Amino acid sequence: MEYLEDLVVGTKRGFGQYHVTREEVIAFAAKYDPQPFHLSDEAAAKTHFGRLSASGWHSCAMAMAMIVEDLKAHEHAGLGSPGVDELRWLKPVYPGDTLRLENELVEVTPSRSRPDMGSFRSRVTMFNQHDEPVMRFTSIALVRRRP
Repeated sequence: MEYLEDLVVGTKRGFGQYHVTREEVIAFAAKYDPQPFHLSDEAAAKTHFGRLSASGWHSCAMAMAMIVEDLKAHEHAGLGSPGVDELRWLKPVYPGDTLRLENELVEVTPSRSRPDMGSFRSRVTMFNQHDEPVMRFTSIALVRRRP
């Protein structure tokens, strides 16, 4: 089990692999972000994207899928998250891309009001198959302290 006390600022690691399909880009956009450049090759060709691209919110969902898959492989004392900071979509994500994540632990803070828990911040960067960063955010997570 990994607790707050086990976390070391500066720790870096890579994980995940997610292949983006045309079908899911269109399905996600149709339901959650129905802008023309996420739904149609013709509309996307008229924009700076040049071709069909995934919604930034879809990129966030794909990152979450990789994070949860990684969490399943390790026992952790996680308690959820109050949010993210500094979310940036750096480059478009296209159907056919294969994505991965890199994580760097940047802060570990014991709670002042809850002695049984604390929080940590991680800088998460999503890369495409060309090792180009396509998205970056700072994740804030809550975690138990060692009993």
